[in-house]
Amino acid sequence: MIGALELGLIYGVMALGVYLTFKVLNFPDLTVDGSFTTGAAVAAALITNGINPVLATLAAAGAGLIAGAVTGVLHTKGQIDGLLAGILTMIALWTINLRIMGTAKEDTAVAANLPLLRAETVFTPLKDAELLGSWAGIAIILVAVLLLKLLVDWFLSTNLGLAIQATGDNGPMIRSFGVNTHRTTILTLAISNGFVGLCGALVAQYQGFADISMGVGLILVGLASVILGQAVFGQRFIWVASLAVVLGAVLYRLIIFFALRAGLDPNDMKLVTAVLVIAALLLPRWRFLRRIPALRRRDGRIVVEDGSAAPAAAASPGPEPVAATPDETSGR
Repeated sequence: MIGALELGLIYGVMALGVYLTFKVLNFPDLTVDGSFTTGAAVAAALITNGINPVLATLAAAGAGLIAGAVTGVLHTKGQIDGLLAGILTMIALWTINLRIMGTAKEDTAVAANLPLLRAETVFTPLKDAELLGSWAGIAIILVAVLLLKLLVDWFLSTNLGLAIQATGDNGPMIRSFGVNTHRTTILTLAISNGFVGLCGALVAQYQGFADISMGVGLILVGLASVILGQAVFGQRFIWVASLAVVLGAVLYRLIIFFALRAGLDPNDMKLVTAVLVIAALLLPRWRFLRRIPALRRRDGRIVVEDGSAAPAAAASPGPEPVAATPDETSGR
């Protein structure tokens, strides 16, 4: 269970990136499946070639940033549909990732797997101190992830961050105020995939290997973390929403852990993930669950006595109007 908590917190970094595109920018970015593997491949290749693991991890984040920027340029400058732009980048990254991992092997130009079991990683100091796999290790990883979360909160509160939020809410409106939505879109996609690449590098070092298929279907994991976390913990404020996606990643990993402990086949985990996302999307809409205060006020509506939804403003009438006196009506 401790391993599931540690891995869930690490995947919380990826969930923050998915949150920026799907919730803040309102952009369906499928680059995640490729940029996650890119981060893992870059970190593993550099570490295998003797580069400091911290520098390798930062380089992996930079590689993810470039991948996201490519998707943004294809969408904004190339006028390619956002969904298709992400798919094109993801497909291209499959070959690029094979080439990146091939640089760590002398006998081939491509490689589908790179082991890191005997290499020094960013988690080596924790392993040497016997902290990894303990509650102390969870606390250290939690502090690091919370620092990234606070960085996201701060960024979204700046003028640029507010412009990005406005781009996701109403692009034509914010363009009328002189904001270049192409730049905000490219920047957000770059930052998002930078977080995803960073997460891929950390997961590769935590698990001890980088594999070409480790990012397949990861976008579903990211969506499950974001949707599940915000459905359970809420999203009213930015700091709550960002914390919810991190906790959602942990909650998702715990659900997978207990599902495996219950005897489910590992091949069933994609189905479990799909069911979790469907449940997180549908449960708040079910009428009998709207009696729960946290759910019934989700979109500004409450449940009246007959069970139908009504606007919150209409359900809480103000004071009764006072009739005007004859002097007031005559203008005296």
